[in-house]
Amino acid sequence: MQKPSTEKRLFRYALGMKKTIIIGLLCVLVAAGLELTGPFIAKKVIDDHIVGVANHYVETDDGGIDFRGEQYVRANRINNESDEKVTLFQDGLSFYFLEEEVSLNAQLVETTNGEYRFDLQGESITASGFELTTSEVFMFFQPEIQPIMWWLALYIGLIILSTVFLYYKTYLLQFASNRIIQRMRKDVFGNVQRVPVSYFVNQPAGKVLARVTNDTEAIRELYVKVLEVFASGAIYMLGIFIALMILDFKLGLICLVLIPIMLIWMKVYKKVGGKYNKVIRETNSTINGNINESVQGMSIIQAYNQTGPRMNEFEELNQKHYDYQIKMNTFTAATAFNLVDLFRNVAFVIFIMYFGGAALDGTSIITAGVLYAFVDYLTRLYEPVEQIISQLPQLEQSRVAGSRVFELLDVEGEDVDDRFKSREIDGSVAFQNVSFAYEKDDYVLRHVDFDIRPGETAAFVGHTGSGKSTIMNLLFRFYDPTHGQITIDGDDIGNYSRQEIRSHIGIVLQDPFIFSGTIISNITMNDPNISREDAIQALKAVGADQFIEALPEQYDQPVKEKGSEFSTGQRQLLSFARALAFNPSILVLDEATANIDTETEGMIQKALQVLKKGRTTLVIAHRLSTIQQADQIFVLKHGKIIERGNHESLLQANGEYFKMYEMQLGKKERLNA
Repeated sequence: MQKPSTEKRLFRYALGMKKTIIIGLLCVLVAAGLELTGPFIAKKVIDDHIVGVANHYVETDDGGIDFRGEQYVRANRINNESDEKVTLFQDGLSFYFLEEEVSLNAQLVETTNGEYRFDLQGESITASGFELTTSEVFMFFQPEIQPIMWWLALYIGLIILSTVFLYYKTYLLQFASNRIIQRMRKDVFGNVQRVPVSYFVNQPAGKVLARVTNDTEAIRELYVKVLEVFASGAIYMLGIFIALMILDFKLGLICLVLIPIMLIWMKVYKKVGGKYNKVIRETNSTINGNINESVQGMSIIQAYNQTGPRMNEFEELNQKHYDYQIKMNTFTAATAFNLVDLFRNVAFVIFIMYFGGAALDGTSIITAGVLYAFVDYLTRLYEPVEQIISQLPQLEQSRVAGSRVFELLDVEGEDVDDRFKSREIDGSVAFQNVSFAYEKDDYVLRHVDFDIRPGETAAFVGHTGSGKSTIMNLLFRFYDPTHGQITIDGDDIGNYSRQEIRSHIGIVLQDPFIFSGTIISNITMNDPNISREDAIQALKAVGADQFIEALPEQYDQPVKEKGSEFSTGQRQLLSFARALAFNPSILVLDEATANIDTETEGMIQKALQVLKKGRTTLVIAHRLSTIQQADQIFVLKHGKIIERGNHESLLQANGEYFKMYEMQLGKKERLNA
């Protein structure tokens, strides 16, 4: 079944906060509507109250403008259809009072002793009148001051109200965005916990880290910025197109050509920019992996004088990232903002041609208010266009980051099932004709058979690569056998959930992993089923209290990353206590004493006896001196068990075990000599 596209999956995550997002978008809609009233209010003020003062007037007895003993009111403000109209005519900064009706679109041609000659599209018109003084002109403007102030107050109020809605828009969309990313990071990290161990064998830790942190952060920018800009921009553009069509339907339709152009451009940008961004993010992920590996292995790098080669390797990656980032920036700079400027300039040319041509042939004369509103809306139209174009790089980064995150989410994880966690087991372990290959037909275990009874200690020895650790990996169900069957208490472990199997098995590694936190939290692993008292009792049982109680905060002592402040032996005791606190029925010791010095080994061996008591124990060992008391010893070679028995019987067999023992014993004797 084909998986949904990255865009659809990102949209589905957004649906989890759809209520908040919808309310946020409604706030954008209201804010846009309030803000876009500005040009209409300006048009009203200009046409009706500023430029509109130059108009036709009629005499009235019911109040009005008191001018030279008569009262006048604007003709378009009363229902009186009187033919006796006078004209307040404006020519530049001069105003004339004409005693008859003259078209306001006429042009003043000549003035002679109170007689004025006008030209209206080739027709000559004469009228008598006089020029007004500044104070007389103000008499006609004075009644308009109060309405202008009211309109301006209304506009300021609408802007303030728009600001409130914009605040809630920003708050709600950012709240929703952070919630979406919180959920996504939880899902990603949850799946990281569930994916098989084999995934981490092939994936550097730095690359996984980059997907959980850097890539999800890039997606957060999608919801925080890109969603807001695209949604706000689309709503503002819709409002502006509606306003333009109200002012002039034909020109509004012409402006709609911008939409398909933008959609085509976004598709082109997605194809080209997506290719560059994919390389950029993959290279950035590889850089993270390189840095993580270098930091983890810095002591080895410096010891072997590898700082130069490592620096060269890093610089190659860094240069690749730089090169593609430059390509991306050049592509964006050469097209994005230049494209917006091109659209804007073409729009103004069309605007001038459209209205200028209409004015020249006399078919249409627009008012100053309409002209102002059109210019204002055209200017506003390209603000959201520019914002949308500016977010295209972030959109592509987020889309590529989303595809990488979803790749990790799509890695099939292990089912988490705790239904049988309370089931008790005795601890018998059996491998029946088990074969296993990490890669196809490259078997590392071949027809392995053994049976370990409850409470027994079984040791696995052999040279590196013989298959010892693979046996433990199969027992833990990090992998499932290619052929054969593994049973616990006679039941196939495939019938258990992986979590149930692991809940009954404790493990102590050669290099124990200590987490940052406190000593107590490292023992309980924050499991509510393990009390503080149980953890302390486990620490005392393995003898770790001897060094812990000398610490300033004792059992609550803060622990640094990897427990670097503790010695190898102390870290091993902590791992013993951790295993003991979880009280497993089966215990796995993976070369647990390999890195312990001779002086510490005695203390570790005592702790081991406490830990192993009453438990089925499987030991992987290099030091044969540590397994001489084992009930069974299995000798592996090339994935097969070639010898089995206890220490004495294997020595008497004079086989591979005897050779290994003699080699270690001889080495010890030479060292003592």
